[in-house]
Amino acid sequence: MKGFKENDYMKMIFRWFPGGDDSVTLEQIKQIPGVTGVAAMLSDIPVGEVWPIDRLEALKNEIQSAGLELEVIESVNIHEDIKKGLPTRDKYIKNYIKTIENLSTIGVKCLCYNFMPVMDWLRSELAYPLEDGSNVLAYNHETVLKMNPALIAEEMLGNSRGYSLPGWEPERLEAMAADINFYKKMSDEQYWENTKYFLDQVIPYAEKYDVKMAIHPDDPPFSIYGLPKLINNVENIRKFLNLNSSPYNGLTLCTGSLGGDMENDIPQIISEFASQGRIHFAHIRNVKHLDKMVFTESAHYSPCGDLDMYKVVKAFYENRFDGYIRPDHGRMIWGEQARPGYGLYDRALGASYILGLWEAIDKNAQIE
Repeated sequence: MKGFKENDYMKMIFRWFPGGDDSVTLEQIKQIPGVTGVAAMLSDIPVGEVWPIDRLEALKNEIQSAGLELEVIESVNIHEDIKKGLPTRDKYIKNYIKTIENLSTIGVKCLCYNFMPVMDWLRSELAYPLEDGSNVLAYNHETVLKMNPALIAEEMLGNSRGYSLPGWEPERLEAMAADINFYKKMSDEQYWENTKYFLDQVIPYAEKYDVKMAIHPDDPPFSIYGLPKLINNVENIRKFLNLNSSPYNGLTLCTGSLGGDMENDIPQIISEFASQGRIHFAHIRNVKHLDKMVFTESAHYSPCGDLDMYKVVKAFYENRFDGYIRPDHGRMIWGEQARPGYGLYDRALGASYILGLWEAIDKNAQIE
């Protein structure tokens, strides 16, 4: 297999939160070898409202001034009325389409979002101690099932170190318990229909504005409180992509989210959908299971977790993935105090590790 050409090479980026909502600076990110840009968001815009063009232009200018690119936006969250299929959904879908247009205006090429009901991502602990003295995000299914929404919110927001947590916006918390009860009355088939309605309304505009939609897997991949799950295994991913066949309807392939279920063959999932051109963004991280539905996040290095990162990166490479990759959640190491999962040091190590694997695989391919 011949190596990649320079113009269809993947891009390594880093997640960054603007407006003083991040302990990591753009100047620090710029110093990580091989990182060319950031995935950013406007965390203060209420869910369902249009992201203003002037704010987006200012964001792009700030990032470009640091010598980095802004081609990926992460976490333009879907209003709950869209997921519920309420009559008000069309208003919020219209706002979403306008946001896509505004993103296109500033040169954004990929939009990462999710369709998880009520709670978005969830962990039972945000600072689980590891033997090496670092701490990580952790998930224990039995612990979560014993927690009511108020306790979950207390754990998530109370241990966020003062930083925002996308998907846990304060305005969403009051309705959490009521929303859980709402979805208990909704069939899985209806939730899939609501998803298709959203895609069929939005994807034509994603095509028009050349912004690839990349849905993030459910995190964790297990059903909680009976809430529906969409992107948690290979069968459901196939079903989702078949809802709308446009190549602009694609995936953010998160190895950690899908890796939460030990039954998921992550390299095989990557191979299947990368070969179809349906993976636009990759979040690469490792997880370590303590039991079937109990896991901690870990260092990216393969021996630290359950995932073989060589096989993960090789699957992306061999299927000619030319989208965006970012190192996902890292440990909190070396005394750093940062947003849980989003410190500088361990993610920088992760980026370098992934790039090292990619370089070795690429050079071996050129020799062959």
